[in-house]
Amino acid sequence: MTQTPTLVEKDRMDERAKRFKSPTFNLQLAVIFILAVAPFIIPSFTFMDVMAKIMIFAVVVASFDLLLGYTGILNFAHGMFFGVGAYSVALILYYSKSPGWHHILLAAVISLVISIVLSLVISFFSLRVKAIFFAMLTLALAEFAHILAVQWTSLTGGEDGISFVLPGIFNFSWSGPTFFGTQMNGRLMVYYLILVCAVFLFAGLVRFVRSPLGRVLKSIRENEQRTVALGFKTFGYQIYAIVFSAAISSLSGILFAMWICYVNPDSVFHTAIMVNILLMVLIGGMGTLYGAMIGAAFLIVTETWLPSILKAGASFAPDVAIIQNLSDRWQLYFGILFVLVVMFFPKGVIGTIRAMLGQKK
Repeated sequence: MTQTPTLVEKDRMDERAKRFKSPTFNLQLAVIFILAVAPFIIPSFTFMDVMAKIMIFAVVVASFDLLLGYTGILNFAHGMFFGVGAYSVALILYYSKSPGWHHILLAAVISLVISIVLSLVISFFSLRVKAIFFAMLTLALAEFAHILAVQWTSLTGGEDGISFVLPGIFNFSWSGPTFFGTQMNGRLMVYYLILVCAVFLFAGLVRFVRSPLGRVLKSIRENEQRTVALGFKTFGYQIYAIVFSAAISSLSGILFAMWICYVNPDSVFHTAIMVNILLMVLIGGMGTLYGAMIGAAFLIVTETWLPSILKAGASFAPDVAIIQNLSDRWQLYFGILFVLVVMFFPKGVIGTIRAMLGQKK
């Protein structure tokens, strides 16, 4: 005897049947296709560098959005896991006499183990306190990791950092055949590795959010006391969210280190990175995941090309001192752009668009 599905189960089945036909799915395929062919259309290192960093930080920001936007946890140590992943692959490849493929896999395993252990420690000791106290504890831990990386010069190289080379076709000195007029090289291979890994990691975050566990996290964010009254042990669910997001962030750190082949404490452990991640979440929209792409693209594109645009504009008035001075303060213009985004998109870009569409419906 077949059991009649409930209304919730029926909605989920309808959603599964339509997900591969929805405009959103087609848009996702279009974005992936554009990222795949972009190096052949615009063969510029700067452009490819921007695209690679957007993909990496979109995953990092989405994993942080899982905590802040879906669970309501402000974890300032999230950037620390990014640095753990970066230093894991950097140290293993740097101290290996002959780097191989297995060293990258070993770095991924080590970074995951360290991140899971640290996230569990943070969860068990820091989740006992709430709101701003939890944020301050995680901020102190992140700052401790930065200081440790600076002071442990025998291992990390201190402020000078360490450079390393990648094995096989990922080595930047490797060159292959020409494909559609573009020379295949190690840099391009790392770019496509980042693309593949970013797609799978982001898909994993989306699947996590849409799972029953993800729905419980949303209820914790909205009303934790009511969730407890429904019989859910919120402490355990919050631990799942922190551990999973930390693992994704550490894997993203590996991709970042492989892209630049250099790490130092300021590039992967500095609190400024955590501030940038928080800004990306706010710009894209909390509790949206896909807003991470918008936020990462906005910040990275602005940091890369806004100074050049201001310099080009100042060249038309070389004798005006105030224009020349203002052209060097690109952070001022970025601040103005951020204020405008917050004014016109109070819930972030994706969040505001969703709210507007919801009102029309």
